[in-house]
Amino acid sequence: MRAARMTILGDKHVTGATIWLTGLPSAGKTTIAFELAERLRADGHRTEVLDGDEIREFLSAGLGFSREDRHTNVQRIGFVAELLASNGVKALVPVIAPYEDSREAVRKRHATEGTPYVEVHVATPVEVCSVRDVKGLYAKQAAGEISGLTGVDDPYEEPQSPDLRIESHQQTVQESAAALHALLTERGLA
Repeated sequence: MRAARMTILGDKHVTGATIWLTGLPSAGKTTIAFELAERLRADGHRTEVLDGDEIREFLSAGLGFSREDRHTNVQRIGFVAELLASNGVKALVPVIAPYEDSREAVRKRHATEGTPYVEVHVATPVEVCSVRDVKGLYAKQAAGEISGLTGVDDPYEEPQSPDLRIESHQQTVQESAAALHALLTERGLA
């Protein structure tokens, strides 16, 4: 087991952490993560957003969307997040991660390494997500151009006990990020 490291920045001791935002496509995960990243950086925290789309393009290129490939993708992201967090970075991870067992494996890895981990469920209803349709996925699925869309014709297992549940359709991005920032502050991570 690698001991969790505390990074010294100037005369400040900084503990890293992984903040995992899970939810349906177009739930608001990435938007909230970038808003929170700005707040954390303004407070002097080293912060990195591990965007699920960028990870798929660069770290998980070649993986498809089968259950096995999704699990592999989530484990890769979890490994990188834990590595960053164990070195004093706040790793914000906005990814769908549709399966509970995959998310639990990431949580267990963090626990084994002694690295703080916070799971956030961005609980936006599929009806709201399909209207937002940031990437046009819901329209493509409805037109029969794609299949396997999480929450529509592929499963999404909602977290049963997340550290925080955000209903982004009932509050602003700033309010969502503030709620998450408050939780991190309460836990000594912000």
